[in-house]
Amino acid sequence: MENFSLILAIVVVTALAFDFTNGFHDTANAMATTISTGALKPKVAVAMSAALNLLGAFLSLEVANTISKGLVDETGIRPEVIFAALVGAILWNLLTWLVGLPSSSSHALMGGLIGAAIASAGTGAVHGDVLVTKVLLPAVAAPIVAGLAAMLATRFSYGIGKKADGEATRKGYRAGQIASAGLVSLAHGTNDAQKTMGIITLALIAGGAIAPGSNPPTWVILSAGLAIALGTYIGGWRIIRTMGKGLTELQPQQGFAAQTSAATAILASSHLGFSLSTTHVVSGSVMGAGLGRKGGTVRWSTATRMVVAWVLTLPAAALVGALAESVTSLGDWGTALVAVFLVAASAAIWKVSRREVVDHSNVNETEESPGVVTAAVAAVTPPPAGTTTEDRTTEDRTAAIPSQPTASTSDRAPAHASATTSAKETATSPAATV
Repeated sequence: MENFSLILAIVVVTALAFDFTNGFHDTANAMATTISTGALKPKVAVAMSAALNLLGAFLSLEVANTISKGLVDETGIRPEVIFAALVGAILWNLLTWLVGLPSSSSHALMGGLIGAAIASAGTGAVHGDVLVTKVLLPAVAAPIVAGLAAMLATRFSYGIGKKADGEATRKGYRAGQIASAGLVSLAHGTNDAQKTMGIITLALIAGGAIAPGSNPPTWVILSAGLAIALGTYIGGWRIIRTMGKGLTELQPQQGFAAQTSAATAILASSHLGFSLSTTHVVSGSVMGAGLGRKGGTVRWSTATRMVVAWVLTLPAAALVGALAESVTSLGDWGTALVAVFLVAASAAIWKVSRREVVDHSNVNETEESPGVVTAAVAAVTPPPAGTTTEDRTTEDRTAAIPSQPTASTSDRAPAHASATTSAKETATSPAATV
């Protein structure tokens, strides 16, 4: 019994660790657009988001019940199975955070749980109808619905603001963006914090600490809310950069439209008990807002990488969860081995992340490489007649120098008397005199 109690304590601590990673992994969902448009300073934004995530954790239990009562057969689950599921979810969260990809923490958790449950008790341990209706279908529909809503809202916002004062409009939308960002944070707490509540409740049921079918105890709700709030305050700056600047460039009107659409979709899904990915919803709404503005663009290379990560999340986390379960089933030493591996892998990922630090001071800095189409066009475009490679290189280096008023050659000579020989050659070259 003592050994079992220790296992149960390890599972609870690991679940809270996952909730912490969920917080900093998903901070971008609420605050990336607010930070990128300058509506709030980065540290203020994450502090606000953390407080509202904590509050949101107390607003509903529907999603927690979906996890603890609906997705897997709770009667055939051991605490070690849940521990293995959490290992898969945490490692996937950390890997995608390292590369700055806003993947779904929710799907990572459910993928790990599905893989560990199947490895432990077979496919019958997973309720396929719940998986399809409350996980997979919302995962496909939510970003599309949120994206369309954000695109229409963006066009409407620009339409009604054509005759309004530009600066007043921007200020108004920034205020609205702060309010809508707070609503997204609140919605995130009602959805994502509950997933950890559900997984801890499932562990308590599996360990015999509470009766089957029980709702999450108060201490579970409070601890899950605090863990996700702390993770949110830490700030997942890498993913905030991708969501705020790497996917599209947003103006305040677009940010307001994107966040309002996302918050509406998340709150509706929480009420219905759908274990929705807030990452999918917010990413879809940001892309929709990007396309809603005339002349707006979406960096489809980044979007494609995100979609690939979304598709891989469930099976990748399930695979890791299944492998971890196969080791924990060997006994206490197997569980200890998995725990050591989790700590070592997490430490290694953190160490790699220190090679290029992204924090509140540089979160809005981007170094975007040219897109594939742009690079291809540049490669095949012929240079101007009579221009050598050396000439083009010199012109590229001096392209940013403002042009001077037109003057005769004799007037310009003194101004360039101290110039280098290469600059003189450039000034007298055929390309420069055309």
